[in-house]
Amino acid sequence: MLSIGELSKRTGVKVPTIRYYEQAGLISPLERSEGNQRRYGERELERLTFIRHARDLGIRPDAIRELLELSAHPDEPCLRADAIAREHLTKVREKIARLQRLESELARITSRCDGHAVEDCYVIRSLADHSLCADEH
Repeated sequence: MLSIGELSKRTGVKVPTIRYYEQAGLISPLERSEGNQRRYGERELERLTFIRHARDLGIRPDAIRELLELSAHPDEPCLRADAIAREHLTKVREKIARLQRLESELARITSRCDGHAVEDCYVIRSLADHSLCADEH
């Protein structure tokens, strides 16, 4: 049995986050000690490791909940799990595309700055006058 502190150390998940996952119903302590401390077993350690990895990938908590539910049925087809991962991949690619446009625009406006007075600053002028932006929406 592991205390919440030991579980935190083994998984790299902070104690308040573990408590949050408990409140959200993603994990639950196996039992409480005589001192009323939470005690966790191997199953909770594995679940928390799963949750942490999914969160590191940016998967939403509701999707993690669904993936955990799916994992309880190992003989079932994995179509829904694949769909969740594909949906997330699509969102990640969209975010990357937005960030690439952002990078390009910031590189463009910063490359035109000559370091003179603020009144002549291209960065300030381009932020104030949207018509100077290259990527109009």
